Amino acid sequence: MIDSTSPRSRELRVTGVTRSFAGVQALSDVSLSVHPGEVFGLIGPNGAGKSTLVNIISGYDLPDSGSVTVDGVDITRARPYTRARNGVARTFQHGHLFGGLTVRENLQVTAMGTGKSRRKAATVADDLLSEFHLQDRADAPAGSLPHGVERRVGVARALATDPQYVLLDEPAAGLNEGEIGEFSDNIRHLRDRGLGVLLIDHNVRLILSVCERIHVLVEGRTLLEGTPDEVRNSEELAVAYLGRSASGHR
Repeated sequence: MIDSTSPRSRELRVTGVTRSFAGVQALSDVSLSVHPGEVFGLIGPNGAGKSTLVNIISGYDLPDSGSVTVDGVDITRARPYTRARNGVARTFQHGHLFGGLTVRENLQVTAMGTGKSRRKAATVADDLLSEFHLQDRADAPAGSLPHGVERRVGVARALATDPQYVLLDEPAAGLNEGEIGEFSDNIRHLRDRGLGVLLIDHNVRLILSVCERIHVLVEGRTLLEGTPDEVRNSEELAVAYLGRSASGHR
């Protein structure tokens, strides 16, 4: 968890981020922080600005104003590979695995991309194959994987960069109930490793079950942030996000 004795606070922090596209406001003055050893949820309706915010945090987009820092280091204008070397990794909604490479090769190539030697990358890959119970898929082409396994490989590949913070972008999309239960355990495992996890997903049940804190975006603005119980019982959330009152009446 957070080390209060450290001279520099350990956190992934977004401060006052604003972004617009062709005059349309995608994000307006959004601030949040993710701490090591916690799962932090980000939810909101379609068009709320979630993907834009994740792209800004991971370096695939830049804000019009505001900042992104990692453990006190400003990475607002840094390229994605620089952020990876500063401890920020992400998964993508649509996998983004190298389909023609094996699972092992996907992990090795990713590890080498952050400066590891071929030998060290091979060790990292073998460790992750074991950690995520992927040994039986190690030599399978990534493009041939079942959807649930592909999602697991995506998380393992993010860890090949040796991050401190992991952004999981819609990781449960397309998973069945059994796969979601297994994937929930994978997310808790990241937390137990001491990583800070930012989880973005439309599956509110998943978010409520694994997150310590949840941030709700609506139309590019922060609606609320709180514990799962606070979010679950929020009248504002029920009306703005679910289209009904918290008591279940329209």
